Amino acid sequence: MTREARRLLEALGLPEARAFVDPTDGAEVILRRRRAEVSVGAGRFSRDAAEALARQDLARWQRGSSGGEALLLTEAGRAHLRRAEASDPATGFFRQHRETEIAEVETEAGRTRVRVDAEESPLDWLRRRRGRDGRPLIDDASYQAGERLRTDIALAGLLPGVTARWDPTPRGEGPASPGEATDRMVAARQRIRNAFDAVGADFGDLLMDLCGFMKGLELIERERQWPPRSAKVVVRLALARLAEHYGIEAAAKGPAASRGIRAWKAVVIDGGRN
Repeated sequence: MTREARRLLEALGLPEARAFVDPTDGAEVILRRRRAEVSVGAGRFSRDAAEALARQDLARWQRGSSGGEALLLTEAGRAHLRRAEASDPATGFFRQHRETEIAEVETEAGRTRVRVDAEESPLDWLRRRRGRDGRPLIDDASYQAGERLRTDIALAGLLPGVTARWDPTPRGEGPASPGEATDRMVAARQRIRNAFDAVGADFGDLLMDLCGFMKGLELIERERQWPPRSAKVVVRLALARLAEHYGIEAAAKGPAASRGIRAWKAVVIDGGRN
């Protein structure tokens, strides 16, 4: 089993996780997990890794009511994960070569602690990665803004496999009516339009790739033909502008903002864009 297939298997083993073929790139799959009341993106993997798991009966493709297919873990896959978890060397190898963290998730039996791969979400990766000054690449306000947009994208149903969860809430309320679900979807789409109008078309496209399609910085640079390591500059500016729109934190003022805008223009104009 390849390293990527092993990572995908680990990811599918997390609560309420499944993968869908990327509609913009059939060679990749997008992992999604349920968080709160919506399904949000949690990483990207190659289609080859997904098919490798299916061939070994560790995962299977299941067609949904909408006609799309989702990759789910099989009982054989769960057994494989249990054996791997029981093996200290295998678990140690995963933790040594990947950034992991302990997270609490809600299950039918209550809250439980699991180890998750913190590198799968571009937003999580940006918050955990530190620059030369020792600070995270994005601050908490930018991270919260990105997560807020990601949730709205999920509620709006703009991506395959991303649908609102209209189940009864923990407070015992009844499920939302179809009309209420539609109203929430329309409201989420309006919030997205307002956000993209506020940040501008260039930043809006970038944020859709980052927070919606879960594209990493290297892929963003490659698709836009930007210079290496330039995406983090533009991403930081885009998320800061988004946070300002949401009222989470005011954007940088004065010389710092001017330097940032000049850097963004240099990337877009000099680096080129398709």
